[in-house]
Amino acid sequence: MHAQIREIAEKENFSGSVVVQRGGQVVYSEGFGYRNLAEKLTNQADTKFGIASGSKLLTAVAVAQLVEKKKFAYDTPVHQLLEPCPPCIGEDVTIHHLLTHTSGIADYFDESVMDDFSELWEEKPMYKMEKLDDFVPMFEGKEKMFDPGEKFHYNNAGFIVLGLVVEAFAKKSYTEYITDHIFKAAGMSDAGYYRLDQLPPNTALGYIEKDGSLKTNVYAVPVVGGSDGGAFVTGPDMIRFWEALLNGELIGESHVERLLMKHVKVKDGISYGYGLWLDDVNEQTVYHAMGYDPGVSFHSCVYPDNDWMVTVLSNNGSGAFQIIKGVEELFLK
Repeated sequence: MHAQIREIAEKENFSGSVVVQRGGQVVYSEGFGYRNLAEKLTNQADTKFGIASGSKLLTAVAVAQLVEKKKFAYDTPVHQLLEPCPPCIGEDVTIHHLLTHTSGIADYFDESVMDDFSELWEEKPMYKMEKLDDFVPMFEGKEKMFDPGEKFHYNNAGFIVLGLVVEAFAKKSYTEYITDHIFKAAGMSDAGYYRLDQLPPNTALGYIEKDGSLKTNVYAVPVVGGSDGGAFVTGPDMIRFWEALLNGELIGESHVERLLMKHVKVKDGISYGYGLWLDDVNEQTVYHAMGYDPGVSFHSCVYPDNDWMVTVLSNNGSGAFQIIKGVEELFLK
């Protein structure tokens, strides 16, 4: 495994960390490249990295916790839960629709028509995006794309709305709720929603290539993450998260099953549950969280039939997926 990962890392000029666990035991843990290029500080297995949209799984778990507490149901219309409710959300849009990207509401960053997330912040300063309410004006007045439940269309705004629902019923900010009820509950001691201008020690700066040189992503993503993306974790943190989730420590068994259900087919071999992807690989269903931002690529997978967990974090915009596929080649032959 070491030789395989090292070969891919060198070929891809990979910068990040890789943690692999089998049967409850860590069998591989390594850092590659630099978390700070200017000071030549290397990435370690326990370096903190941004996970971009991988954070959507955290939001899905938070929503499931509130459903479990009977605050609302998965099929509750969103307009009954928010006051005021963004006008773009029709009365027939439910929590389930938002969790599965089938709501049809307008997005603030539509990945089917926009390639570069950083373009959003050329007119709207990223340093002003400090809370979920700051995102609402970017999509609330737009027309819906399709009727709820009609099809799958990846939607970041939907998870912003889910975060607002969490805040409304938890009576605290989204990031405070996730810190208390997921990070602390799962023993994710190094995870957090850190501001880009206040990063803690051993945190990787995200790097993007621009004008022929590498620059940090400090102007390319919001200053602090939220319910659609932007948390920071380590590889060991993600292992602890998966264990806590699958062992029923965060939500009960019935809600775990619902989270991991194939609710909507995305394309052949790939479905979506609640906040995560479900990939058909060698006749088994793989639980797959992933995220991409400028200067961020993240993949974390659970292979239940083989009892493997693999987490790859990178402070470049690509590279994590290639490592995942390389590891799969070893134990899915």
